[in-house]
Amino acid sequence: MEDNRIKMKRAKQRLQELKGFYWHLAAYIAVNGFITMSTIIGRMSNGDSFMDTLNFGSFAIWFFWGIGLFFHGMKVFSYNPIFSKQWEERQIQRYIEKDKKEAEKFR
Repeated sequence: MEDNRIKMKRAKQRLQELKGFYWHLAAYIAVNGFITMSTIIGRMSNGDSFMDTLNFGSFAIWFFWGIGLFFHGMKVFSYNPIFSKQWEERQIQRYIEKDKKEAEKFR
């Protein structure tokens, strides 16, 4: 019974994280789309050609916010090439062995 409650709590937490990522993605697309279109339209109304509006400044917010979105996605989808599950298990085993050796000193 207790095990099912824990699993349900984890599932709900996972769902909230996933929903948070999808809201972040939707805001990323909507806000950046609006800013980019406003910038392009504003520049074109000032006499610039469409090709003149396509520079890094027009898309910088996509790039920098995209970095944050990328790391958010890595966290939500549990992709961590540096601190993988195997790494965590090795560290746990290392600490268990260290604790055993410390306990044996006092026997």
